[in-house]
Amino acid sequence: MYDHLGLQVKNLDASVRFYEAVLAPLGHVLDSRYEGGAGLGPKGAAALWLYENAKAHGGTHVALQAGNRAAVDAFHAAGVASGGKDNGAPGLRVDYAPNYYAAFLIDPDGNNVEAVCME
Repeated sequence: MYDHLGLQVKNLDASVRFYEAVLAPLGHVLDSRYEGGAGLGPKGAAALWLYENAKAHGGTHVALQAGNRAAVDAFHAAGVASGGKDNGAPGLRVDYAPNYYAAFLIDPDGNNVEAVCME
């Protein structure tokens, strides 16, 4: 349904470092960088856009599709290592679906970022 998503962030450099780390296990890269913004996603097709705004306050939930459980695990480990806060360790969420495997992080701006796979 969605083509792309934009998040406002207080510190663009910190957010780019965080998202580069957590998106790498999902196969995504920093695809565009310019004054006040950056785009990440598959090479040549950025889908997550970060826009610097000193008044950003977080609170958004973003769920990112992972190819397998190992990618979810790597997403979570990379996020914690790059300054994200654990908001749910990798594991099954059977209350969502019997095969819903996900991990949750709080990004530098307070957004809840999830990686999920259905295997």
